[in-house]
Amino acid sequence: MTKKILTRLLLVAFVLGFSTESSAQFWKKKKKETPKTASKPKSKKDGIQPYSKVVTKDHTTDEGLFKVHTKDDSYLFEIPDSLLQREMLMVTRIAKTASGIGFGGAKANTQVLRWEKKNKQILLRIVSHNVVADTVLPVHEAVVNSNLEPILFAFPIKAFSKDSTATVIDATSLFSTDVKPLGFPGYYRKMYQATRMDKTRSYVDRVSSYPENIEVRHVKTYLANKAPSNSAVGSITLEMSNSMVLLPKVPMKRRYFDERVGWFARGQTDYGLTDQKSKTVAYLDRYRLEVKDADIEKFKRGELVEPKKQIVYYVDRATPKEWVPFIIQGVNDWQVAFEAAGFKNAIVGKMAPTEAEDPEYSPEDVRYSVIRYLASPIPNANGPHVSDPRSGEILESDINWYHNVMTLLHNWFFIQTAAINPDARGNNFKTETMGRLIRFVSSHELGHTLGLPHNMGSSAAYAVDSLRSASFTSKYGTAPSIMDYARFNYVAQPEDKGVALMPNIGTYDKYSISWGYRPILDKTAEEEKPVLDSWILKHAGDPNYRFGRQQSGVVDPSSQTEDLGDDAVKASEYGIKNLKRILPRLEEWTSEKGENYDDMATMYGQLVGQFARYMGHVSSNIGGVYENYKTTDQEGAVYTYVDKKRQKESLDFVVKQLFETPTWMLDKDLFSKVQSSGALENIRSLQVRTLNGVLSTSRMARMIENETLNGTKAYNLVSMFSDLRKGVWSELYNGRSIDTYRRNLQKAHIERLDFLLNSAEDQKGRYGSASVNIGQSDIKSFARGELTRLKRDVKNASAKASNTTSRYHLQDVLARIDVALDPK
Repeated sequence: MTKKILTRLLLVAFVLGFSTESSAQFWKKKKKETPKTASKPKSKKDGIQPYSKVVTKDHTTDEGLFKVHTKDDSYLFEIPDSLLQREMLMVTRIAKTASGIGFGGAKANTQVLRWEKKNKQILLRIVSHNVVADTVLPVHEAVVNSNLEPILFAFPIKAFSKDSTATVIDATSLFSTDVKPLGFPGYYRKMYQATRMDKTRSYVDRVSSYPENIEVRHVKTYLANKAPSNSAVGSITLEMSNSMVLLPKVPMKRRYFDERVGWFARGQTDYGLTDQKSKTVAYLDRYRLEVKDADIEKFKRGELVEPKKQIVYYVDRATPKEWVPFIIQGVNDWQVAFEAAGFKNAIVGKMAPTEAEDPEYSPEDVRYSVIRYLASPIPNANGPHVSDPRSGEILESDINWYHNVMTLLHNWFFIQTAAINPDARGNNFKTETMGRLIRFVSSHELGHTLGLPHNMGSSAAYAVDSLRSASFTSKYGTAPSIMDYARFNYVAQPEDKGVALMPNIGTYDKYSISWGYRPILDKTAEEEKPVLDSWILKHAGDPNYRFGRQQSGVVDPSSQTEDLGDDAVKASEYGIKNLKRILPRLEEWTSEKGENYDDMATMYGQLVGQFARYMGHVSSNIGGVYENYKTTDQEGAVYTYVDKKRQKESLDFVVKQLFETPTWMLDKDLFSKVQSSGALENIRSLQVRTLNGVLSTSRMARMIENETLNGTKAYNLVSMFSDLRKGVWSELYNGRSIDTYRRNLQKAHIERLDFLLNSAEDQKGRYGSASVNIGQSDIKSFARGELTRLKRDVKNASAKASNTTSRYHLQDVLARIDVALDPK
């Protein structure tokens, strides 16, 4: 032991020197032998240097928010002192994505940043506005102490400008290294098991400076164990976009959010309120639309006035010329909504200027909102926006318009209206027809950029038969809001001449824009609240002014996607009639000389998908709960159960239209031209998806609670299970032969009951769905009871089976039931 300690001490002595005296003597000798070296001044290579030494004639300079000096692969930021301590919003997007990772343009992260000078460094801090308190209140100090702003990056100061009003740093490493908030999002890293960034395959592509923002594009390559594409390479390469936007010095006045009016909003936990608890306050995302000082009296008199700053959207120069007028018209359609808010010419669409017209124009300049046309196979469009987290002010918006959105529009319009509309037939529409569809989508996406979310409850405002009226639909469209997924009028029948086929800017859109944008003069954000509330109460109970949120899983059947009207059964019956008219004409309407049958196969798939939507619209009424937002000063319930009669009618409809084999869909001539097999699977998958949805645990939990609270007024599980059994297993009771489709359905029913009894897991209520403790609820009891009942009925019927196949099927079903009841 002593020997080990002695060895360690000797080792320490060797590393540190044998004695202080010896060390001092050593350096003394060195100093004496090399006096010139000792007196040489310390190098400034890594310190603050003269401006001309750092920013040289070899650099190219881009003037803007900061001066950006570029040389080879390095990027210097010259930050004016006036912008130190100013807050800036960094928006990180995946500009170009690897195959299999969504689509380009998706927002990955946002955070507020602040540049500050500390000694010989410039620090980049992340600023949070999630938790606040008024600076004059004592609690503000506690909020500050609990929310120290983290330092994202630290830069040594390289130089000061010649007039000492700006600081130069080398910002290259902020984008060339793996700074996680500015790079590949964490959820993707986890999903694809991205381990680290490969510097040899990563680089900064460019840095551009504009008057109010700086745009950076950098390519990142990450080593990934589960790359979604090109997995043999073992890595993911994508291009990131970082937009650093200067926030206004004076934030816009907020407008507080109310869930009764749909709006994109953001929230803060405010500790400075008088409430005896921390409380989240939410406020709208919206443009700063203000009345000119000279027009205030006109505005007060109710005259339309032009805003101080018009909302302008520029159409990308890459957009095909034939579609430009329709996209611009989709923007201008919103003018009527802003007129309801008191403004004229508040919004306008324009063609982006050419370089000759405006050499400073760039779609990346935050001063311009742009509708970008992307040559992409993605059948979609989206409308993101950038807003100030302090106030909700929308600073800039972009609509990403993917070329193949036309495929989506074609397929929807064909399958929903071709039965009554000759313009919807064929593989390519007339320019005017497709242009009208593009205008519709342009308006819808534009609504998102203005701050409006989807209003999926809008279309339920109209009686189904009103959608067959030319006079009604020409005036009101197919829904009160273009922000619903009301798509196209599948309800209208061939005899309904002149009926409108799609929604326009409707009653609700005008109301919501007015509610969010109409200025309330001479009042604070707090003082506005009673006025805003009065505007809502004025239309309380009117379904045209109702907002129904988009649901992750449908609980409220009146707020569904792709549906029309106030009665899903009636609307779907009309829709199915039209599908039955389309199917025999598919070959005629999709065939082109010299081409194969791919287009017919595609549209048959669309037809099957549309039929499936109808089944979903109707079956969602079973166990459904309506949601109508109210405040405490309004009478009536927020949540009410769907009427017992409607629930039963909905299950009867599904049994009749789907569980009784929809033989009209089985076109043998069509199948012989588009597929070698698949007819059975199409029907089976349709039936099973709907069956499992009807027997979902959250739906049954709501039905149990409904019966518990409302007794005989509720459509209960006993009735539902009985009606379902009689529909799925009718052959047991009428003695008929069981065909292949029905045998598949019946096996699926046994499998679902088996799942509910033996495998279903507890559910935590999310997005309005019910929490379910499976083991302690009645769900397992009903599953066991149904299996036992079916065992008896199947056993009785198997002895009287009309043919061998039916008998074998029933014998197999009995064996499956036995295993389900006793898995061991």
